[in-house]
Amino acid sequence: MTARSLSWAGIVRLGLVQTALGAIVVLTTSALNRVMVVELALPATLPGVLVALHYAVQMLRPRLGYGSDMGGARTPWIIGGMAVLAVGGTLAAIATAWMETARVPGIALAVVAFLLVGLGVGAAGTSLLVLLASRTVPQRRPAAASIVWIMMIAGFVVTTAAASRFLDPYSPVRLITVCAVVSLMAFLVACLAVWGVERATAPQAEEKTPLKVPFFDALREVWQEPEARRFTVFVFVSMLAYSAQDLILEPFAGAVFGRTLGESTQLTAVQNSGVLAGMILVAVAGSAFGAHRVSALRAITIVGCFAAAAAIFGLAVAGYHTQAWPLATSYFGLGLANGVYAAAAIATMMQLVARGRESREGLRMGLWGAAQAIAFGVGGLAGAAALDVARLITGSTTGGFAAVFIVDGMLFLLSAWLASGVARDRAAEPAMTSIKAAAIR
Repeated sequence: MTARSLSWAGIVRLGLVQTALGAIVVLTTSALNRVMVVELALPATLPGVLVALHYAVQMLRPRLGYGSDMGGARTPWIIGGMAVLAVGGTLAAIATAWMETARVPGIALAVVAFLLVGLGVGAAGTSLLVLLASRTVPQRRPAAASIVWIMMIAGFVVTTAAASRFLDPYSPVRLITVCAVVSLMAFLVACLAVWGVERATAPQAEEKTPLKVPFFDALREVWQEPEARRFTVFVFVSMLAYSAQDLILEPFAGAVFGRTLGESTQLTAVQNSGVLAGMILVAVAGSAFGAHRVSALRAITIVGCFAAAAAIFGLAVAGYHTQAWPLATSYFGLGLANGVYAAAAIATMMQLVARGRESREGLRMGLWGAAQAIAFGVGGLAGAAALDVARLITGSTTGGFAAVFIVDGMLFLLSAWLASGVARDRAAEPAMTSIKAAAIR
């Protein structure tokens, strides 16, 4: 008898967890960043360090994936992670508001809050991907991953669009209220979405007792796989390029184009709408051109990286033409390119996760997740710190932003070159999609 797998409706339900997760994260990494830099006139390095801390904690993702491979229920990990994330998101807003009157205590609380945010994202996000992969039949996994990621981006879009209506005019109380309400609603949505799904479905593989291999031995085995190692390097560099822009786009709109907090948050919604459109474009058009094959996914990834580089170079010019430049269009175009690149990279990840040693899929996914998290932490911090340095060197706010955008565009070009070598030696081979090899326990 075939075990019951996740239906498309079940996949969408799990996607709501990512939507809720994204709703909290987008406020802590965009709106709070903007408040620190613009309203409180703090160095851009501060939010860069805080966001880097939240990514540093996610280095635990391989260990979490290893734990999932060893067995156990995932639902408590998801709900627990979301609870920690909601508390961290609320405390981050309180800490940001507190910085206005008590800078040192506010920063100290922010450190704790962002560590909680990172821990919650790592616990909930990793466990969710493991549950999704283990309960979904192999043929649906690439599409399921895209759906869940798209729904996370939708959480960005909905949250930033809705929050922008309530954040103006800025006040500390208003900021705390908006973030607390969003965090509470996100936690409740995640609980309702995941409740009962694990009990109602079954792993799409024969149950086996996993070998109790020590974690570091298992990690060493995965790292020795050439394909897994090469893809890890690509994920790190490409996500470094992707994340370097995150902490400077809202301050760019405020400091160079004079946009208010609500207006710059709305621009973040426009950018994330572009990401969403790019991912949908790949998902819809890709099926007509066989984009499930690694070779096709590689080509789409390269195109997305080149397009992102072009969009970033455009923003480097935009600051010198503030009156005539279509800023919203540029943000949407950048988001569109990022969405195309990200969708193709995620689909590639889902195709490659089953290639290698059996019963290591969760660890392999965790390794790539850790590479992404480290890159996001380093990229966000490097982008923010580079902005401060570039301002000093150029003696100009506009020149500082332009210099950082140019470097970021070059990183995207490097990512395109790295993508050209991903899985090339096995592009002609069929993906190992047998149920036995692809199961994640």
